[in-house]
Amino acid sequence: MNLKASADFKTQIMIMSYLSSRFRSLGHAFRGIRTLVTTQPNARLHLLATSSVIAAGFFMHLRRWEWIALLLCIGMVWMAESLNTALEFLANEVSTEKRELLGKAKDVAAGGVLITALVSIVVAMMILRNHLR
Repeated sequence: MNLKASADFKTQIMIMSYLSSRFRSLGHAFRGIRTLVTTQPNARLHLLATSSVIAAGFFMHLRRWEWIALLLCIGMVWMAESLNTALEFLANEVSTEKRELLGKAKDVAAGGVLITALVSIVVAMMILRNHLR
């Protein structure tokens, strides 16, 4: 094996190792989504709302910008719920007893979910009501 072939082989090994680690990361992400949906009642409500809005959007033949707005809102709500759940898991791991600052952190995170959900509801209503006329 010459020097160039050896370098090409090492490069291929490095690329395969990198891709393998990316696929493992995807597995962790999908496991996190499954944990979110199976352990959090509010996430199941978000799933119902997401499915309903997407179905309504297809039924109403939304324009591209309307889909973009709705999908951004849906993504923000899911991200907020995911971060809130992660913070709750971490806070519960740190301490099982009531601690004021942990409680405040959990309340603020829950408030963030509420804000994104309410804004998303307003955006969805503004978009969908135009198609009901």
